[in-house]
This record gives sequence, C-alpha cells and structure tokens, in this order.
Amino acid sequence: MDHVAEWDIRIYLFEHDDDSTVARVVLNTGANTLRSEGLARRNPADVPAPEIGDELAVGRALIDLGNQLTATAGTDIEALAGRGDRDDR
Repeated sequence: MDHVAEWDIRIYLFEHDDDSTVARVVLNTGANTLRSEGLARRNPADVPAPEIGDELAVGRALIDLGNQLTATAGTDIEALAGRGDRDDR
C-alpha cells in the first residue's frame, strides 16, 4: 500500500425545546480539521421521535461536510495544476 490514513470524526447532538436537534460534526484528518452543523426541526403536530431528529440533523451535517471535503479537494487540485505537478491517474 502506498498510502494509508485514519481520520477521526466526532458527532455531537444537542436537543432544544423538544422540537429541534442540532448535530455538530468535527472531522480531524491529522492535517486539517473541518466542522459542520445540521439542524432538524419537528413539526409541533408530529409525535416526538428524537431518533428521527438525530438522523436528520446528522445526515444534513454529513452532507455539508461532504461538500466541504469536495470543495477542499477541488482547491487542492487547482493548486497542483497551477504548479504543473498534476498526476493524471
């Protein structure tokens, strides 16, 4: 193997007033730390189901984190292309 890495991700969940959940995601790559948040709100007419709020909030935070990672990779690719060191695998 040419490259092996382990990244750590932590997910923190906060419930507010029984009708909203905030998920905070922190990704540590060793070289960089990215943070993201997701929010889920329960319709007051719906039955409380905290696990659904957790799933929605975490899912939204992870989608945002994925977008951040993709944008970071794009920036890194552009920087390498600008130096002429691009590897076309």
